[in-house]
Amino acid sequence: MSTVEYEIKNTTELRNAEDAIRMAELENMRPLPRISVHAFCESEELQRVMERCGQDRRMSKVGLRITSGGIAAAANMFASAPTPNLIILETRAGAGNLLTELAPLASVCDPSTKVIIVGYYNDIALYRELVRNGISEYMVQPVAMPDIMMAMATIFVDPDAEPLGRSIAFIGAKGGVGSSTIAHNCAFGISNLFSTETILADLDLPYGTANIDFDQDPTQGIAEAVYAPDRLDEVFLDRLLTKCSEHLSLLAAPSLLDRAYDFEGHAFQPVLEVLQRNAPVTVLDVPHAWSEWTRSVLASVDEVVICASPDLANLRNAKNMMDALRKMRPNDKMPHLILNQVGMPKRPEISPSDFCEPLETDPIAIIPFDAHLFGNAANSGRMISEMDAKSPTAETFSQISHIVTGRIAVRKARKGRLLGLLKRK
Repeated sequence: MSTVEYEIKNTTELRNAEDAIRMAELENMRPLPRISVHAFCESEELQRVMERCGQDRRMSKVGLRITSGGIAAAANMFASAPTPNLIILETRAGAGNLLTELAPLASVCDPSTKVIIVGYYNDIALYRELVRNGISEYMVQPVAMPDIMMAMATIFVDPDAEPLGRSIAFIGAKGGVGSSTIAHNCAFGISNLFSTETILADLDLPYGTANIDFDQDPTQGIAEAVYAPDRLDEVFLDRLLTKCSEHLSLLAAPSLLDRAYDFEGHAFQPVLEVLQRNAPVTVLDVPHAWSEWTRSVLASVDEVVICASPDLANLRNAKNMMDALRKMRPNDKMPHLILNQVGMPKRPEISPSDFCEPLETDPIAIIPFDAHLFGNAANSGRMISEMDAKSPTAETFSQISHIVTGRIAVRKARKGRLLGLLKRK
C-alpha cells in the first residue's frame, strides 16, 4: 500500500468514526419542537443533507422548506413574506463581504428568527464577528446530517437555551365581552398569516368554547395536562393536541361539569413551560376570573390582552385589572386593550375616548358589533376570516395578530380598523 493510499484509508476511517460518534449523539437528541425552517442551498450536497434531515423522526413536527439559492434569494423571498423560526443559508462569501451580503436579509428578517450559515472558510475571526452580529451558528463545509441536526437542537432543544415560544393571554374585563372569540380568531390569524406553528390553550375548563368554535370534539385536552404535571412532556403533549388547521393546534377544555375545577396558584405553570418549549406562539384563552392561578398565568406570559365592551362595569373592571397588572408586571409594557361589541343598537355606550382616558392607554382595536357575522361564524365552527376574508373585521383581526406578536407597532385605532402601522420589525 502506497503512502497516499494509506493516508486516504486513515482519513476515511477517521471520518467514519467521527460520523458514528455524531450519529450516536443524535440518538439521544430530543425531537425538535414545532418550528418552521427554510434552508437555502447553493450546492447539491447541502440539499441532500437537508432532505435527509427532513426524513428524520426527530423532525416530524418541523415545517421544513428547501430552496436552491443563497443569501440574495432569501432576502428577495422574505422581502414580501414572513420569516420562519430558522433560516439556514449556504454561502461561498468570505470574511471580506459576507456581512455586506447579509445586510439586505437583516433588514427584512424578524428579530426572533434564528440564522445558521454554512460557509466554506474555517475562520475563527469570521465566526466571532457573525455571532456578534446575531448569527446563531457558523458551520464549515462539508457538513453532515448530524451536524445540522445538532446545531438546530442547540438552538431550540438545549435546556439552557431561551424558551422558544411567545405566550399571549386574552382575558375579558367582564363575562360575555367576546374575549374567547377574539383569542380564537387571533390564534387562527397568527398561524395562517405567518405560517407559524401556534397552540391555542383553552383555560376555561368548565365552560370553554374553543372546541365549538373550531368544530372539534377531542377526547383529551388541557385537563389531562394540568392534572398530571409529572407526565407532561413533548410526547404526552402531542397526544393531547387537536389539529385545527395546517399550523394551529388546540389544547381543548373538557367543557364538562362533572367536577369542581379548583387549582393551586402555580397549577398551570408546568403546562405553560412545555407549551413554550414546543411552539413559537401560544395563545391562552383565560376565563373571566380572578384567582391565584389566573393571576399566576397573567403574571408569567409575554403579552396580556384585555377585552372590554364600552359600558361602566367594563370600565371599572378594566381599570382595576390594568392597575393590578401594572403592579404584578412592573418591568413589562402595559396590557393591550381591545374594545369589542361597539355600536350595539339601542345600548347606551361610553365613547372610546372617554372609556380609555382613565385607563391611560389607547385600544389597539375597536371591533364593531356585528351579530350576523359573528353569529354565523360561531354556529358554523369557522373563523371570521374564513367567513368573509375581505371584511373590515377580518382585517382588524389580522392587524391585532401583527401587534400581539410584535411584528408591527400601532399609534391609534378607530372603529373596524387599525391606523398608524409604523413598520415591520
